[in-house]
Amino acid sequence: MNEIRIAIAGVGNCASALIQGIHYYGEDAGRDPIGLMHPVIGGYRPGDIRPVAAFDVDRRKVGKDLSEAVFAPPNCTCTFFDRIPNLGVPVHMGPILDGLSEHMRNYPEHRTFVPSDAAQPGKKEVVEILRRSGAEILLNYLPVGSEEASRFYAECALEAGLAFINNIPVFIASNPEWAARFTAAGLPVIGDDIKSQLGATITHRVLTDLFAKRGVKLERTYQLNTGGNTDFLNMLNRHRLMSKKISKTEAVQAVCAQRMDSDNIHVGPSDYVPWQNDNKVCFIRMEGKLFGDVPMNLELRLSVEDSPNSAGVAIDAVRCAKLALERGLAGPLDAPSAYFCKHPPRQFTDDEAYRLTEAFIARPPAGQTVRTQAESYELEADKVKYN
Repeated sequence: MNEIRIAIAGVGNCASALIQGIHYYGEDAGRDPIGLMHPVIGGYRPGDIRPVAAFDVDRRKVGKDLSEAVFAPPNCTCTFFDRIPNLGVPVHMGPILDGLSEHMRNYPEHRTFVPSDAAQPGKKEVVEILRRSGAEILLNYLPVGSEEASRFYAECALEAGLAFINNIPVFIASNPEWAARFTAAGLPVIGDDIKSQLGATITHRVLTDLFAKRGVKLERTYQLNTGGNTDFLNMLNRHRLMSKKISKTEAVQAVCAQRMDSDNIHVGPSDYVPWQNDNKVCFIRMEGKLFGDVPMNLELRLSVEDSPNSAGVAIDAVRCAKLALERGLAGPLDAPSAYFCKHPPRQFTDDEAYRLTEAFIARPPAGQTVRTQAESYELEADKVKYN
């Protein structure tokens, strides 16, 4: 069968939107592929993605079929496809490690994680499940701040021989030591911290790049976000925000004409508003100067359903990881990481990252080092024609 077998660590709102989307677009292959780069990438459609293993720690999900678990509390994302058949994929208990912040125990059960009393597996057990499932790619969807748990699953991917897509702001693909390990193992990795189709960070980046290209001097900016899902509740623990804040801030700094002083840029989650559920509201303000040192400012309010906003990006990332496996590419995939993620190993502007990723899809350079891959994408990008 022409399929891509994936495993998922963390069956939360993002995983729910991903599984719904796979079936939403898979049921009708002719459906307008909103939110995807292409209906077909490398011969693969969204419906060709097949989940074969899943891990979580919540007692309302562990032991359930994945088709049921994606709709279990505390998931609160919108339901846009509810006809998911039984997938025959039980959700296995995963290790808790640092995946659960203590403060979340103080909130109602329908809002927070409820740890299962099932025995927590070690690396050997998780690796065996991954191998037995036939998974090719492991997606990390753990809560923000799960540094230890993310490294655990990255280790499992290496040992089980899986590609790794790191959707959260723990630095794996962008960490030289982890990058070297995936390269040595002959396995591709995409990361870190997935961008949304049209979310706060991608919008902020595009506007910042626009300021730079139009010669506007950006002097101060902030990005404030509110939401009511478990991601925002989890991030009330500011200690867990360290990597997230770095990831989001660097994503904007990377496209500034001149790097901003830290006092003049604030990017990050701001507060938890329960009734917003999976709806995320973003406020961006940018202050600068135009010709003649004339001051200007821009304010923007963006409201999006947070998890579906990243699901299409994840589907594209999965298909690019599959192409890398087929073509023998190893280590961080620089172009797809830059296009799909906030904190890639190598930053490009978003239009450059788009062109390079199209070049990766169209004419991938085989059997080359990570740096040579990136250089080759640049050479190939100018040869690719876009619609």
